[in-house]
Amino acid sequence: MRIVYNSEQYYVAEYPGQPGLELVDKRSSRGTYFQGDVAEKFANALNAAVGDDASTENVDEFLDNFSVLLNVPVVYH
Repeated sequence: MRIVYNSEQYYVAEYPGQPGLELVDKRSSRGTYFQGDVAEKFANALNAAVGDDASTENVDEFLDNFSVLLNVPVVYH
C-alpha cells in the first residue's frame, strides 16, 4: 500500500497491482474504493486540487465532496 494523501481527516491509498484508489474518512471510519476510469478521473481531480493550493484545508475540502460515496465501514483486523 502506498499512501497518496494523509491528513487528520482523510487518507487516500493505492495498492500495488490494483488499478484503483481507496479514500477513507477517518472521522466516520468509512471509505470507498475507486477503480478503472473512475479511479483515473479521481486521481486527476485530486492532483488538480493539490496543484491549485496544496494546503491540507483545501485538499480536505475537495475530499469532502466525496462524502456521499463513503459507504463502506472500515474494519481493522
